[in-house]
Amino acid sequence: MKAVVYEGVPFQMTIQDIPKPVILDPNDAIVRITTSAICGSDLHVYRGVMGGTPPWTMGHEAVGYISDVGSAVSSLAVGDYVVISDSQSHEELDLKPEPQTYFGFGLPDVLDGLQAEYARVRLADQSLIPIPLTHETTNTTIEQDYLTLSDIFATGWASLDFAGFQPGDSVAVFGSGPVGLLAAYSALLRGASRVYAVDHIQSRLDRAASIGAIPINFRDEDPVAQILALEPNGVMRSVECVGMEALNSHLKKESDITIKQMVAVTHYGGGIGYIGVFKAHVNSPGAPLGSSIAPDITFPMSDFWEKSLSLRAGGVDPREYAPILLDLIESGKAQPSFIGSAVVEIDDVPSYYESFNRGEEVKVFIHFP
Repeated sequence: MKAVVYEGVPFQMTIQDIPKPVILDPNDAIVRITTSAICGSDLHVYRGVMGGTPPWTMGHEAVGYISDVGSAVSSLAVGDYVVISDSQSHEELDLKPEPQTYFGFGLPDVLDGLQAEYARVRLADQSLIPIPLTHETTNTTIEQDYLTLSDIFATGWASLDFAGFQPGDSVAVFGSGPVGLLAAYSALLRGASRVYAVDHIQSRLDRAASIGAIPINFRDEDPVAQILALEPNGVMRSVECVGMEALNSHLKKESDITIKQMVAVTHYGGGIGYIGVFKAHVNSPGAPLGSSIAPDITFPMSDFWEKSLSLRAGGVDPREYAPILLDLIESGKAQPSFIGSAVVEIDDVPSYYESFNRGEEVKVFIHFP
């Protein structure tokens, strides 16, 4: 089968023929992937700052149908359409929280990624998210909508929970890539009074404006000053959807700039959600440029304390948010595929990593015929 493979060379993705996965455990399922995508966090790998031991298959977002199941799988059958969550279940019964493990980053005990024609999913009953599609009812757009449940819609929605969002709150979203756009979209769906979308790429800001957010270009002027000019008391909630490769107004990396801006712009007693990936891999063979990302940042603790702010950061388990987001999509209340800017076939993926890295794409979906 064809797959997108990273071999540890920054700014280079390859298309390779690799063995099709097979059932290795009674709890496994094999999924024939019909739609995958390039995620913003895949760019951390592409840029050589994150990842494990190469080579590995890229990708952690996918929709498809089950082509084979192990003998112990009870809730799924061949032909069922599913979303593959970006992270895997650890055990059949989780009695305590554990760190999440993700597809497609070359890390220990993690399956290969989902930018491929097939994938093996362990603990399929727990890991897969069934969706109401069949071979007769599926189409490209609806698959793109459902694909966002695997990571980015769930992550954008959760960022508001991390910040303590309540209906009527004002929100500043730092970063208007796919996750940031869906965080802004989620805030509007949930009844935010005003949503500010911060970025420097005009096409992304235009897309944010199209859903009702107020665009803030941080290259024009300090985003804190721009937001406070419109929101003199600050916003109640700020969310970070950029992560460790955040840029300053000169488009130079400054990993702590967004946390400083969020503390500055958030109202007394407000909350901050930080879901941008911040995982420095300084000594990994798959991240030869990992040392360019410091694992520590400067934190404005005095202002944070004085303003009685709260902060929650980390990854998101999409399965936790699947029921509510499935209902929004199925009922037609949410169409998260609006973020899409290109639909490509797998042979074109390396060139679209390049254009996505240059900021020329918002979201690239991969179609498998």
